[in-house]
Amino acid sequence: MRKGRWPGWGPGEQAEQHYLIQPRALAGGGDIRHVSEFLRASGWRDKSKSGGPLVMESQDRAVRLTYDPYVQPGGWLIQSKARGAQAEWWAVFGRQTPVEIISGLTDALTQPCSAHAPNVWSPLAQQDWAARAEGRHYTATSPDQTAWLHFRQDGEGNAMWWSGARDEQGNGWTAQFSASTPLHLVQAFSTALASPEPVMRPRGRVPHSSKIQTTSVSVLPSQLGAWQQARITAARAAAWARNSARGPRPSTTPRPHAKTGAFRVRR
Repeated sequence: MRKGRWPGWGPGEQAEQHYLIQPRALAGGGDIRHVSEFLRASGWRDKSKSGGPLVMESQDRAVRLTYDPYVQPGGWLIQSKARGAQAEWWAVFGRQTPVEIISGLTDALTQPCSAHAPNVWSPLAQQDWAARAEGRHYTATSPDQTAWLHFRQDGEGNAMWWSGARDEQGNGWTAQFSASTPLHLVQAFSTALASPEPVMRPRGRVPHSSKIQTTSVSVLPSQLGAWQQARITAARAAAWARNSARGPRPSTTPRPHAKTGAFRVRR
């Protein structure tokens, strides 16, 4: 275990011990606000009831996210209604799926699709995941063999994406995606899954596993707050830009018979 010290410490604050964990797939669930606050800042509505599970809904009410820790086995469910040529779809994540991996998909829900054709396997290949084909099935496995992504298809053409991670004790998580889940969302998930960047967990929230590497760091509460706020601010800025692009553009010339000096742009 290595120790690090973050610069910029100020008076009046007590540093807290955290740990950077690699691989991220075995880091445990984490703080669900990493997902929910980004969606809220992006304009999603919080439909949760007091004492109940987290429920959030997209602005157009087409996509709903639920996190329910009160049932077994508990976890995340994302469902989308059919829209145009896009069939309805769903994605399910176990409760120990790291929020940084889930947010790969949920962040992408708030962003426009890329003009490039999605490639789910490319992010995995870039991180040296081993891939193999087995008939209609296709599998990619992480270099340490703790995480995987499968595409399975039966003889009738029914397909499903399946992913997950396991340590030497069998602890971990699984995720499933319907065959109709948009591929750019599955690619956003696979990108987050394969990322070599560590994720941070506070003391007492680090899994006991010989498969992970940890780096001890001392972090000020204000630093944690600043990092979280930067993510929220970025989501708000992107939402504002999208809404501005969709909204009516103000006229650059006065209306007939209007006095130029009194002209106002209404937003």
